[in-house]
Amino acid sequence: MITPADVNHTFSDTELEELLAFGTVESYRAGDLIIEEGAMAPDCIITLSGHTDIFASTEDGRKRVGWMERGQFAGDLSVLTGQRHLSRVEMGADGEILRIAHADFQRLIASNSYYSDIFIRVLSARREFSNQRGFAVTIVIGAALDRSVYALRDLLAKHGVAHRWFDPADGPVPAHLLAERDISEEQLPVVILGAADLLVQPTPEQLAAALGLDLLPDGATADVLVVGSGPGGLAAAVYAASEGLTVIALDAHAPGGQAGTSSKIENYLGFPTGISGNELARRATVQAQKFGARIAAPVRAASIVRDEEVYCLHLADGRKLRSRAVVVASGAQYQRLPIEGIEAYEGRGIFYGATPMEAQLCGNAEVTVVGSGNSAGQGAIYLASVAKTVYVIFRRKSLRETMSDYLVRRLEDHPNIQIIPSTDVIALHGEDGLAGLTYRCRETGEEGHCDCRFLFLFLGASPNTGWLPNEMVCDERGFVKTGADIAPLELVKAGWSLDRMPSRYETSWPRIYAIGDVRKGSVKRVASSVGEGSAVVSDIHQALAEMGAPVS
Repeated sequence: MITPADVNHTFSDTELEELLAFGTVESYRAGDLIIEEGAMAPDCIITLSGHTDIFASTEDGRKRVGWMERGQFAGDLSVLTGQRHLSRVEMGADGEILRIAHADFQRLIASNSYYSDIFIRVLSARREFSNQRGFAVTIVIGAALDRSVYALRDLLAKHGVAHRWFDPADGPVPAHLLAERDISEEQLPVVILGAADLLVQPTPEQLAAALGLDLLPDGATADVLVVGSGPGGLAAAVYAASEGLTVIALDAHAPGGQAGTSSKIENYLGFPTGISGNELARRATVQAQKFGARIAAPVRAASIVRDEEVYCLHLADGRKLRSRAVVVASGAQYQRLPIEGIEAYEGRGIFYGATPMEAQLCGNAEVTVVGSGNSAGQGAIYLASVAKTVYVIFRRKSLRETMSDYLVRRLEDHPNIQIIPSTDVIALHGEDGLAGLTYRCRETGEEGHCDCRFLFLFLGASPNTGWLPNEMVCDERGFVKTGADIAPLELVKAGWSLDRMPSRYETSWPRIYAIGDVRKGSVKRVASSVGEGSAVVSDIHQALAEMGAPVS
């Protein structure tokens, strides 16, 4: 739990003298604006004399939420990432500040370990503190089972953007907010960003742009493009950026991948009490950005083509990115149940991850989890803490065939969990959202019905490889072949042009690598993906050295 003491730091006079080399001293009068709410790529502001006031727009209007005295600095992680600044900084009393421009601050973080540790620790704590306190700078208003509301909230949650959500039927607060802005319920959902900006029925991409989550210009170049920001992609970004390569990492949804939907990962080395997938992803994202990697999401890759010695990645929105090395870390996605019309219930009762956002909907309700892997077990245990009953349905005869023993024992011992083996879900019911389901026992053919409104699917995964060229060699299930798994004839057909064989994670196209769940033969574990993401960087260095100077 983050405490108020964690969210601030006071530099000594000696430290302030050292920091002066990175910025400029400016004088202000009381009430002068220093940073406007909504500013992109905000500067780092350190108070030298007087004090600075921090204002935020809440559902109750603009309020002073803090102040900074001599040696203290303003801002949260947006100071590092360049994303939208969600507060307003004013001079509270006549005095001076040290302004470190955004680009200079990034260089300071990358080059100075001592100050980097201080800034990263405090800025990260402020972001987490905002989430814990329900800091209401960003407000979402929309119905609980509106799939567009779910998509917006999912984006905010996965990016760690503190926000408040109101169902318009939940009382006077959302009604007041809507009336104040002359918004009718037909215009929902809406997102309120601070005092001035209102987004009406935005797409996740439009919300991401408004928050500065995607700041990539068309034509951007890097030494390494990482497509997919799950554990493997983030590890590749961290290690490549820390070793001096310029890195752009993308994700079609948000950093974290499938692992980001895990409520608690307990068998990842170094975290004896466990860590949520979302928290692990957020830490890795900040770590990559600390070393200068640019991370953008949601950004969807559409295709990739060769352009002489450089690869050109075409994005779905028409932008093009260029690089000499590409890491394919696009992962895999949970499969749907083979039931006609299932897509009508997605985001309206059917979900593919169990996070605090989904749990918020399931209080004292009946919930069904389908699947027999570790993700299903983790999700069921987490949901059982808020749900009335959790039914765990799976096709196999025993969970022990595919699930870690410690999870099986917890499922068996939990009073709110019912285990239903050798069973398939065969039908879904409901008009405005999921209202129930029918299931059938594989051994007896007996059918049963459950009036659950929430169904969580953790089924076998399909690789996200639809954007890759047809010439890239994959197996019969679509997973990408790398290294020794690629037959010589397959290399010839793919147009392999080098006088060496592909390295261990290299695909049938030189300097394009596949790691993590998208790769044929990978071990579907977070630690394995992280290991591949870190190891592939040495192969990239060697391949770029063969060519001469990298793009940057």
